[in-house]
Amino acid sequence: MPSLVHLIAFALVALGLVLTPGPNMIYLISRSIVQGRAAGLISLGGVALGFVFYMLCAALGITTLVFAVPCAYDALRLTGAAYLAWLAWQALRPGGQSPFEVRRLPIDSPLRLFGMGLVTNLLNPKIAMLYLSLLPQFIDPNAGSVLSQSLILGWTQIVISVTVNAVIAIMAGSIAGFLKARPSWALLQRWLMGTVLAGLAVRMAWEGRR
Repeated sequence: MPSLVHLIAFALVALGLVLTPGPNMIYLISRSIVQGRAAGLISLGGVALGFVFYMLCAALGITTLVFAVPCAYDALRLTGAAYLAWLAWQALRPGGQSPFEVRRLPIDSPLRLFGMGLVTNLLNPKIAMLYLSLLPQFIDPNAGSVLSQSLILGWTQIVISVTVNAVIAIMAGSIAGFLKARPSWALLQRWLMGTVLAGLAVRMAWEGRR
């Protein structure tokens, strides 16, 4: 399994990423504000299932590549570094939109809420790239089963993402009012996360060269 240091570092990065606005967060917040907390949590169930699907695909794919192609591990690192650098730019560039700017959504049934949460996540290519970018960064092929390490890290990310998104869905209305009155907090969050992503991208690229 991953070392404790790698596991803690991965958990911190996963926490920072889930706090970065994206399609899932925007949908869950809008749904919670428009239709209520219960609707947001039901939608989150679909999002969570999408995370499980992508995580299993990424874990199996990474394991296959590492054993089949000797240079695949470094290739994944360098691709991940480029993707994280792009995410850093998206966080730091001016003109970013707050996810707490509500979109008007129709009132849906619980089954449709769950399905829309799942579809929103599955149609978000950033989730697949997230796993392919982050997992190799914290996997040591010499520390045991690559698949086991991938699954442990993947489940760690899912637990963190679901927990944080559940809190956000429950408190969406209050958080929206808070950030609307204090725009500097949203700007601080963007710069902090952008800096972390940029640093991680540089580290991944450097390790890929060694």
